[in-house]
Amino acid sequence: MPGHNREPTEVLIGLGGNLGDPESAFRRALQRLSAEGSLVISAVSSLWRTPPWGMEDQPDYLNACARGTTALSPQLLLQRLLAAEEAEGRIRGVRWGPRSVDLDLLFFGMRSIAEEGLTLPHPRIGERAFVLLPLAEIAPDWCYENETIEVLAARSDRTGLDIIASPADWWVSR
Repeated sequence: MPGHNREPTEVLIGLGGNLGDPESAFRRALQRLSAEGSLVISAVSSLWRTPPWGMEDQPDYLNACARGTTALSPQLLLQRLLAAEEAEGRIRGVRWGPRSVDLDLLFFGMRSIAEEGLTLPHPRIGERAFVLLPLAEIAPDWCYENETIEVLAARSDRTGLDIIASPADWWVSR
């Protein structure tokens, strides 16, 4: 079948949002991806409250990460992530601006991809504590630019980042 891999590939996804109810949007988006067969979720991180990045004059964000497997190609999984964002009311506007939900494909196995609309691993992971800290909870041994996520997270600036819910408190797998 076009767009599907022969073997499932392990993937890591970043979740973010600061408009409406991001926690519920994360849950619905992940449940949608799971229900349609795009993603088999194996773990989610805690839910983190984080200060805005890139454009500071906006509300704080909620961030989390999810780990799972997919039989889809990276391009098709990205399309499904974008469709899940749209289903949750995502309207693309100002870069780094407020949004209801943002689903970023961070890693697709150990593949490196650089093409129009898709770069893997996701660029700038190493600069973003709001990605590194939740990612370290579910994938500490994954490597980004020859460093483990755990090491990068330990060195990151945690200023203003707080866990507000454990995975058991915000994620209900169905």
